[in-house]
Amino acid sequence: MSSSTVPSAMNSEGAQTLQAALAEPLRARLSLRTKLAGLLGLLALLTYPFALNTPFAHHVMILIFLYALMAQSWNILAGYCGQISLGHVVFFGIGAYSSGYLFATYHVSPWLGMLVGITIAAVMAVVIGIPTLRLRGHYFAIATLVIGESVQIVFQRWEFVGAASGIWLPIVREHPYVNFQFNESKIPYYYIALAFLVLVCLAVAYLERSKAGFYFRAIREEPEAASSLGINVSLYKVIAFMMSAAFMAMAGTFYAQYVLVIDPETVFPLALSILVLLIAVMGGVGTLWGPVIGAAVLVPLSEATRIYLGGTGGTVDLMLYGALIVLICIFRPSGLLGLFKHRRVRALLREGSKRGNA
Repeated sequence: MSSSTVPSAMNSEGAQTLQAALAEPLRARLSLRTKLAGLLGLLALLTYPFALNTPFAHHVMILIFLYALMAQSWNILAGYCGQISLGHVVFFGIGAYSSGYLFATYHVSPWLGMLVGITIAAVMAVVIGIPTLRLRGHYFAIATLVIGESVQIVFQRWEFVGAASGIWLPIVREHPYVNFQFNESKIPYYYIALAFLVLVCLAVAYLERSKAGFYFRAIREEPEAASSLGINVSLYKVIAFMMSAAFMAMAGTFYAQYVLVIDPETVFPLALSILVLLIAVMGGVGTLWGPVIGAAVLVPLSEATRIYLGGTGGTVDLMLYGALIVLICIFRPSGLLGLFKHRRVRALLREGSKRGNA
């Protein structure tokens, strides 16, 4: 082969490789084992309230769904777009106060109040995001932290929404599904929380394989390179912020109807923002199942230590809780999901080596 034909052959081979890569589907087909595991998991969740028919068992699962929902919403902004927020609880409080105030004052259905809260949270995300999303790293984290603390102070002094006393939602026994109140059982709350979590997980699963999802991850890894490729970095950061805020407000509405009492200390605490962050980090940031796994581990652990050690063990429950997080961060920074993936990769490598030897 002459030297003049080598480049053309290489170009032809490169073009074929590029065409083959472009022809690959973005969504890999799920294996039969994965589909079966998913169906069994869904069946277990649907039958759980009847298998363990105690209020505490239902309450723990509701908390797992709620915190997984919040961690998943935070994960959209931080895990996929790379913007670490320490004031995400603002949108949780907005969702709680919007639906709670409308229900307590004007008897508006919490479902409509939830839509109002989602809208306000999305608008606030735009207002907050346009100036702050220009910041990076710890600068953005500090800015969101200051905003979160400022909003809490405002609500503590805002008489229009009850100031520091907050809002007590009236108990209504008629039309429970319309009024989002179930006084006889926690089972309806269980299924609603599960439905909310499934909805958010489906949205994130679609986002992972969508154009916006690829843009998010490109911005997270290298904003300058993403911008040089024509991606509107500022626009997509704001979009991620809006999506994250909307889902967080939805969680706030559920919380308000679940406890029926909201105040600034409860729905705007910095500790809640930190806890949501820790759940996502422990499970695996930037992954679909990481926040769910993190909530499934940390919430029962928190409840168990609070019950068995909280009253008599001083700070032992908090020490155990913190020690587990530190160990995960040191030995498995990618989270618990990264541990599962690591084991799977090692198993595949061993299988491949056995086939090669055979």
